Amino acid sequence: MFIIVGLGNPDRKYDGTRHNIGFSAITALSDAYDIPLDFKKHKALCGRGYIEGQKVLLAMPYTYMNLSGESVRELVDYYKINSENELIIIYDDINLVPGKLRIRAKGSAGGHNGIKSIIAHLGSQNFMRIRIGVGEKPKGFDLADYVLGRFDREDEPVIREALKNTIEACKVIMFDGIEAAMNRFN
Repeated sequence: MFIIVGLGNPDRKYDGTRHNIGFSAITALSDAYDIPLDFKKHKALCGRGYIEGQKVLLAMPYTYMNLSGESVRELVDYYKINSENELIIIYDDINLVPGKLRIRAKGSAGGHNGIKSIIAHLGSQNFMRIRIGVGEKPKGFDLADYVLGRFDREDEPVIREALKNTIEACKVIMFDGIEAAMNRFN
């Protein structure tokens, strides 16, 4: 079983923001594979289902971004998965151009507070992640205001394509491994 977690903030006011691209990816996976997000457990909105025969749990932590690790720890413990090869975290990255994917098997938080929280709660940097580029903040902008803002109209088609690629990247990770996904999408 794989647990796929998209990071974001739960309030409606954050829907469609750059920082909630992880939630958008989970919604896209839910829609693509008819996996209803229909129960709240482990401080997350969750859905159980299958991606081409592989059992998955989709999750959107409702702890707010900076406390994402609380939910992820509960999920890993409850489902007794190996966080190194059965957990995929999807989140935003301001160091990548909008829509660009970067897949890694492990690594530091790179300044991302949600990932800092997950690393702290798991006690490890060794978990697979898919970063989706949301673009660099413009000069003079406050970082929080930028990531909590919505995508520019011209970025919307690129972001839709990135979400399609994220769905495919999850499938490649599950069936062909992280190296294959990195080679194809990075």
